[in-house]
Amino acid sequence: MNESGIQSLLDQETLERRVRRGEAPEWVGAHWESFQDGLLGERNDAPFPCYFGVESVAAGEPLYTAVPSMREADALIGLRDVILEYLERYEDHADRASLVTFFKPPAQPLTEREYHDALWHVLQTLHCHDPEPWPEDIPTDPDDPYWEFCLGGEPMFPTCRAPFYDQRKSRYCPIGLEITFQPRALFEALGVTADTDAGERARDIIQDRIEDYDGICPHPDIGDWGVDGDREWHQYMLSSDDERAPSTCPMTVTRTHPKPGARLP
Repeated sequence: MNESGIQSLLDQETLERRVRRGEAPEWVGAHWESFQDGLLGERNDAPFPCYFGVESVAAGEPLYTAVPSMREADALIGLRDVILEYLERYEDHADRASLVTFFKPPAQPLTEREYHDALWHVLQTLHCHDPEPWPEDIPTDPDDPYWEFCLGGEPMFPTCRAPFYDQRKSRYCPIGLEITFQPRALFEALGVTADTDAGERARDIIQDRIEDYDGICPHPDIGDWGVDGDREWHQYMLSSDDERAPSTCPMTVTRTHPKPGARLP
């Protein structure tokens, strides 16, 4: 951890120091400033909705990496390696150590549809090069309420910020694509999954704060894993315009291992 180069796994202190000293590319520094401002700043006199994330960043708990391309295979396989390293380290690092991933912004602005395509290309590529089988207890059909993205045998919840969120500022990043990976085991350790009283209270608080922060109602696709009618994949990158978002999950999942036949979008 904290090796040189932008594609290594970094703790927050190391990332901040490299940005401050000019040892990171400008786009990495811009991502870090945007992320820090979004999580620790206010909108409409309201704090960022996810108070777990706010407390975690304030305490310096997340881990970080930067990826030089949303498309190139070498860059995405490098991301896979960082995620696998993260899965080995996060529990010893901090209780709320999510993995925040900054992607190099494209040369030209992308549409909302292109950002959706980029996200699912990233996740499909990670799946195709996963060294571990898909977990037996997680369905392979994204239309199952118990489906969620997995890598290295670990179910996780990736959420995105992107430039196309003009109104939904809690999901807005002016620089480019940003994905935060959070293992389900992290939520379970904190006792805030949907099947607990603490989880229900957390969801109510976060939804109230979303409405204050964004100035609009929480997105209708926000739900809970395993709840009938809710679908996890919709929540990874919430739509701003339904016509520009995929109507079915673009990811093809197989338990076959290794996965040379899995389709790339």
